[in-house]
Amino acid sequence: MDVMSTANIPLDVEAAIDHLMTFLSVEGVTGEEAAIAAAVSEALIKIGVPASAIRYDDANSRIPLPTQTGNLIVELPGTKPGPRLLFSTHLDTVPLCAGAKPRREGDRIVSDGTTALGGDARTGVALLVVLAETLIKNSLPHPPITLLFTVREESGLHGARELNPADLKSPAMCINVDGQLASELIIGAVGQENWEVEITGRASHAGVAPDKGISATMIGAIGLTEARTAGWFGKVVKGEAFGSSNIGIFGGRDGKPAGDATNVVTDYAFLKGEARSPELSFATQIVDGFEAAFAKAKAAVTDHEGATGEVVFKRAAAYPPFRLDQDSPVVKRATKALGMLGLEPTYIFSNGGLDANWLDRAGVPTITIGAGQAEIHTIKEFVKLDEYEKGCRLGILMATLED
Repeated sequence: MDVMSTANIPLDVEAAIDHLMTFLSVEGVTGEEAAIAAAVSEALIKIGVPASAIRYDDANSRIPLPTQTGNLIVELPGTKPGPRLLFSTHLDTVPLCAGAKPRREGDRIVSDGTTALGGDARTGVALLVVLAETLIKNSLPHPPITLLFTVREESGLHGARELNPADLKSPAMCINVDGQLASELIIGAVGQENWEVEITGRASHAGVAPDKGISATMIGAIGLTEARTAGWFGKVVKGEAFGSSNIGIFGGRDGKPAGDATNVVTDYAFLKGEARSPELSFATQIVDGFEAAFAKAKAAVTDHEGATGEVVFKRAAAYPPFRLDQDSPVVKRATKALGMLGLEPTYIFSNGGLDANWLDRAGVPTITIGAGQAEIHTIKEFVKLDEYEKGCRLGILMATLED
């Protein structure tokens, strides 16, 4: 008998896959989570969770983007004493998942190849429902549990950011489901600061009077070159500090091109980028480098009378970094559960932000586990069913382990 069998986890694998197929079929791109939230609520009620235990918060009222609903919060009363546990995942998918048609293909679930699938993070959505169903159906002893399904994770971690920590009822730890391998425990992640710059130049005829114009495009290009030359672009290492940066958008107003004709000196450009680092102070330093670079660029581009354009530089922290020690209670709990499944943990520090960044900031130590999502945000996305099963088993064990 293998180690996983000896863990004695009463998981109905086919029922778990059915839940996943159902949730993959419900559209819910970021900001439009009402339908998937309703599907989750319906499934929970069907498995025996009282409707009174299911509610929405008002995070969407604080999110600065149109958002159909707040975070979905479910409370499962404990059947034994113990600190409250929080299990979390996000409801939304990236826009490329709109219209996804999942189908089972051997040991995988795939899309029809025209859209992404939405395994990120419908594997987590399904896992949390499977967890509740398994606990209720088999009368498994467990402490009080809160299930959290956040909104707008994909477009800026907004649901987790705008969450009122009091709504979580003071959990001791959190298991966030948003990854590929069950054995990969994400115990930390970088922080991010965003920047944007609006450049206003002066239009002139590029053939007749090019010297009377101030090219916003050229100011932007020189600014980026200055940032790169100073070592602030891409992989950034300064002494012992390290991070990364990127320029993501270089265009005009309202998503249009910067400029509209080759014979007109461009009078407006908009650029937007980001900086990441395990230390938010260094991400801020990277953005400082970009701000200084655009100031230099402004001075470098003048008209025939020496006038310069206008450069307005703005910045905002996107999310904070965090890192858990391997001997923290939630990491030790996950490590113990993986050992019972015969799996060796790998501890990961992520270069991308997660809901865990904000949950940790809210005072809830959070690890992130995987449940089979792969090739996410692409039309090649698929779910590995063996990893989904391992993730479900890991979640059930973490909910029921003796402290």
